[in-house]
Amino acid sequence: MSGVVLRSARRSAVLAVAVSLSVLAMAGCGGSGDQGSTSSDKSSPASGGSLKGQTITVYSGQHEQTVSTLVKDFRARTGITAKVRAGDEAELANQILTEGPASPADVFFAENPPALTTLENKGLLAKAGSAALSAVPPADSSAKGDWVGVSAREAAFVYNTGKLQAAKVPSSVKDLADPAWKGKLGVAPSETDFTPIVTRVIKEEGQDAAKSWLEGLKANSKVYSSNEDLVTAVNRGAVEGGVIDHYYWYRLRDEQGAAGTHSALGYFKPGDPGALVDVSGAAVLSHGKHQAAAQAFLAYLTSKPAQQIIATSESYEYPLAAGVKNTKVSRALADSGPVARPGDLGDGKEALDLLKSVGLL
Repeated sequence: MSGVVLRSARRSAVLAVAVSLSVLAMAGCGGSGDQGSTSSDKSSPASGGSLKGQTITVYSGQHEQTVSTLVKDFRARTGITAKVRAGDEAELANQILTEGPASPADVFFAENPPALTTLENKGLLAKAGSAALSAVPPADSSAKGDWVGVSAREAAFVYNTGKLQAAKVPSSVKDLADPAWKGKLGVAPSETDFTPIVTRVIKEEGQDAAKSWLEGLKANSKVYSSNEDLVTAVNRGAVEGGVIDHYYWYRLRDEQGAAGTHSALGYFKPGDPGALVDVSGAAVLSHGKHQAAAQAFLAYLTSKPAQQIIATSESYEYPLAAGVKNTKVSRALADSGPVARPGDLGDGKEALDLLKSVGLL
């Protein structure tokens, strides 16, 4: 089963998960899952212990196929096994809070900064090692050094090429609240990728204006449970367009082939809240039992071998390390504008509360 299908299957719980992210401080109920490694060995190179043969547990909200390739390569290079528990990033962050110090998680690998920021604000992350932090631009990681940026993705407007001309693609995400879009738009508000865009609208326009924008968006849109469903609906012409992260369209193109692809990507103007480039990042949990091995995994994720895997994988994300580029996507990261500073995206709580208040969650 592909990673795309697995991610879609998890979306049945996204509404509850997204709402729980807004109240993570209260540590709501979490589900059961893998128990991870049972070893409590905290050995490190400095103490003379060997990391080879250790097993770390990685809670991962990132693309499953790519992560699978990464952990296999990591083991081949280091002798360290990374046991992956895959799930929605908000669900996993909530699980870490629920489990507390008893959590088996050594590493948290998230798609977007808000989940990482939530755990950072609760003091649950260890400082990332210098090897990891120095391998990517400083602005792409936590300003406190608590987690490291690994890859980036860009928000885009996917549109049906039989229903909308490229010249008619909206220049601003705020335009989508215009009544002219009524019945023509799709939206997937329960996707964690959508929350940072709402946060940016709030910061630029204020909460009242952002609420009015979301109300307009709701009035115009058919709501989909996932970006996979949304991009498929656009491609078949059920709606004219919608906001997604760029890689969903590339995956659809791979699945449908040239003859079955009836959609394309457009981009919002530079500086617009919808012109969002944000990072996926990874952190070591402060309560983890394998600190040195977990830090080795972070250093690996930002190394050129791992970044090259990301650059050539079916995740279609942008690597962050200097000298590594994704040539599988038509738009270079350098042409997409600056990566959003993680601190500017916050923990997503305000955006989630606003989405709930208008009935989109």
